[in-house]
Amino acid sequence: MEFDVIQGDIARQEADALVNTAGTSLRMGSGVAGALRRGAGGEINEEAMAKGPVDLGEVAVTDAYDLDAEYVIHAAAMPHHGDGQATAESIRDATRNALETADELECTSVVVPALGCGVAGFDLREGARIIVEEIDGYEPRSLEDVRFVAYSDEEFRTVEETAESVRSER
Repeated sequence: MEFDVIQGDIARQEADALVNTAGTSLRMGSGVAGALRRGAGGEINEEAMAKGPVDLGEVAVTDAYDLDAEYVIHAAAMPHHGDGQATAESIRDATRNALETADELECTSVVVPALGCGVAGFDLREGARIIVEEIDGYEPRSLEDVRFVAYSDEEFRTVEETAESVRSER
């Protein structure tokens, strides 16, 4: 499916659903989760934790509260409280489950971050390739606008290069 790579703060994006890169406990700590928690307000963390723990690669959905979205899809790409790192399989499963959940919620737009990278310790270039492959190969039912968001200049360049590489392999 077609998608865009954008640069910015996920908490400032407007979409039907925003995807949070979560641990299996669903506690919203730092990184993407921290940005979403700050933007949404503290209630989102309470709601997310009440839905956890979830298995690695699985997702849970909460209200988006004060964010410019309807839902936050918490995708567990890394183990609970940093007990180990994200894996290729957990990133692939979390991405696919987030996209499927957005479709089940009849979302037309979703914003996905670099799940399992950064705080979770997985290599950004390799993680971005997995996420891009999952998005690229996904057959949506309702999704029309999928954005892969990168925060920093360096992250954006890496994700954009990776996306172009995967697109050229089609």
